[in-house]
Amino acid sequence: MVAPMVPLIPPHELAALLTADDPAHRPVVLDVRHRLGGPPGRPDHDAAHLPGAVFLDIDTDLSDPPGPAGRHPLPAADRLQAALRGAGVRDGSRVVAHDDGNGSVAARAWWLLRWAGLPADRVAVLDGGYAGWVAAGLPTTAEPSRPEPGDVTVRPGGMPVVDADGAAELGRTGVLLDARAAARYRGEVEPVDPRAGHIPGARNAPATELVGPDGHWLPPQVLAQRFAGLGFGADVADVGAYCGSGVTAAALVLAAEYAGVRPPSRPIALYTGSWSNWSADPQRPAATGAAP
Repeated sequence: MVAPMVPLIPPHELAALLTADDPAHRPVVLDVRHRLGGPPGRPDHDAAHLPGAVFLDIDTDLSDPPGPAGRHPLPAADRLQAALRGAGVRDGSRVVAHDDGNGSVAARAWWLLRWAGLPADRVAVLDGGYAGWVAAGLPTTAEPSRPEPGDVTVRPGGMPVVDADGAAELGRTGVLLDARAAARYRGEVEPVDPRAGHIPGARNAPATELVGPDGHWLPPQVLAQRFAGLGFGADVADVGAYCGSGVTAAALVLAAEYAGVRPPSRPIALYTGSWSNWSADPQRPAATGAAP
């Protein structure tokens, strides 16, 4: 029997799985390297990637086109299904996603796979990402990956989401976490969205602070302490998270599960439109400063 994967998998553990004697036990690896504002991740993948990894683009494969719903709306089921099948994902596959390093983009792929109906014990993020893999002395290749087409069926709804009204309610009566950098949360800068600031009542929890200087995620007990400092523990019922466009906030969902303060059956709800959706509506208030 193959052991289930936790939300994070170390590089050497993934390397061992990729060389398993039984191909059915080898996970599908999704390379989702991405940088806000570019350059795109595809050239990096083409130059060097994990053996067998398939590149999926956050903008085109894992999101619908930008619009009123935000800069990275949830992909239509058929779009996501086509992308995953093209990457070789089958019903029953185990899947590992990675980005350049800190996991904040890979967490979006992890979240989408869970939203699409894949079980929690079949999906993981590579701890340390591509940088961690290389630092561990593990092999890379420029050879294109050509997986056999998969047959996975996307069944949306496997992870909870909230809209703008739901996020506003969480800001008033629950716990709403803002995963953006502190300067954006305070409203001092806003490089991409129509207005600066944050949703009233939201508490700043930058996704970049979920990892250490080496790019690996902080230990579960440290993450649990950080969530407790934000007024969030296992006993808090209503918790949501957002960021700029619903990508990096998924890292908070993953971190809460990894830290044990949220079970896979009761994850943090994601405001998928996030600030890109909220700030586009002039009727929505924008708070500024360090206080919620």
